[in-house]
Amino acid sequence: MRILHELGVVLEVVKTVENFAKANGLTKIDTLVLQIGELSSMIPRYIEACYPAAVDGTLLQDTKLKIEILPGNAICKHCEKVFNVIENNGVCPKCQSKEFNLLGGKEFIIKEIVAC
Repeated sequence: MRILHELGVVLEVVKTVENFAKANGLTKIDTLVLQIGELSSMIPRYIEACYPAAVDGTLLQDTKLKIEILPGNAICKHCEKVFNVIENNGVCPKCQSKEFNLLGGKEFIIKEIVAC
């Protein structure tokens, strides 16, 4: 099942954040902010769905989860136009080329840990 992939990743995130909290003397975390690229293999709604189970009984149990979606942008190899890969179906809207270098959108980052 696809959601099990996200659950495993979220469990690793929880472990990482707990280790960070312990190393920095944090006893309560208000919000965890994740950045997920729109071209990432992670599906935000699945992350949100499995988050409560992943944090149950942990330091993050009462923590709010915030997800920021990062755009999947690329630069055309021919005309250097920057464009969103998804919105343009992988085709440069200026010259119609399908050759591009990805600038971002595959990220999965713990952006911020907001302590109380």
